[in-house]
Amino acid sequence: QTQLLGVLLAAASNFLISVSLTIQKCSHLQLACQAELKPYYTSKLWWCGITLLGLGEVGNFIAYGFAPVALVAPLGCVSVIGSAFISVLFLKKTMRAADILGGTLTITGTYLLVTFAPNVPQELTARQVQNYLVSWPFLVYSILEIITFCILLYFYKRKAVKHIMVLLMMVALLASLTVIAVKAVASMITLSAKGKMQLTYPVFYIMIVLMATSCAFQVKFLNQAMHLYEATAVVPINFVFFTTSAIISGVVFYQEFQSAALLSVFMFLFGCLLSFLGVFVIARNKRQEHLQIPFIDCGLIPGKKLTGKIQPDSRSSRYGTLNNEDDSVKSQS
Repeated sequence: QTQLLGVLLAAASNFLISVSLTIQKCSHLQLACQAELKPYYTSKLWWCGITLLGLGEVGNFIAYGFAPVALVAPLGCVSVIGSAFISVLFLKKTMRAADILGGTLTITGTYLLVTFAPNVPQELTARQVQNYLVSWPFLVYSILEIITFCILLYFYKRKAVKHIMVLLMMVALLASLTVIAVKAVASMITLSAKGKMQLTYPVFYIMIVLMATSCAFQVKFLNQAMHLYEATAVVPINFVFFTTSAIISGVVFYQEFQSAALLSVFMFLFGCLLSFLGVFVIARNKRQEHLQIPFIDCGLIPGKKLTGKIQPDSRSSRYGTLNNEDDSVKSQS
């Protein structure tokens, strides 16, 4: 029942995130259609979306206290599929066959994830977290992760390699630490709320610092990837990398699949694969929306109509100048 509560909370929170993103998109479109351009933060609708986004993230945080990391992290696909279908209703987008196929794959994969997820106790005490921190599997995993991150950071900083795979691999490595810290903090807060005080242990505050630091740098590299590449490429790749790193961190740090049957592990991984395929199918060949705002409104140029010809043909010798320009402009040309 506790694990089911975490699953339902994670699914609802991710769906709430998809609703919040759609609301923010609606607010941006409304502001773009107004005669007087205003900052997005002056829109009440945008603040409503941000509030829902915050509630969704808080719900995801709480879900880690009730369900395994390997189960909560893949449920992020609910946000992707939710955004695809909600945008059809509110943003008047066209439902594509790829959306239906991707949604079917994602829902099937999510069902397998929930059914064959590891069933482990979720009440983690501060002493258990301390023991996990000094266990040899996590120490080896940490050393390998630090070496890999330093190599990627070297190519990013020194060689100016800003390939999407390099950026999102750094995000995934940081996300694995974030997930470990979030799970520990959420579990200790949940136990403390039940009367078993865990907030007096130093490891609780160590995990909070680790969570905040890794999350901040994770957002930095993710924003860099979103700036350089299309969202349709960043979202599915980041989902796959984040989910994979979260599952590995749950296996290594919290030993979530230690007593799981081989068939359960296989079906769980097969569910992950279906979810990955579903997200890629939904995002594949998805056209980017561009706000139709002209750089120059031809109707505001004196002596010119909206359909008037502003510039001569590119094959003309006068290409690059305005028609009927005055003598001073001609001399400068």
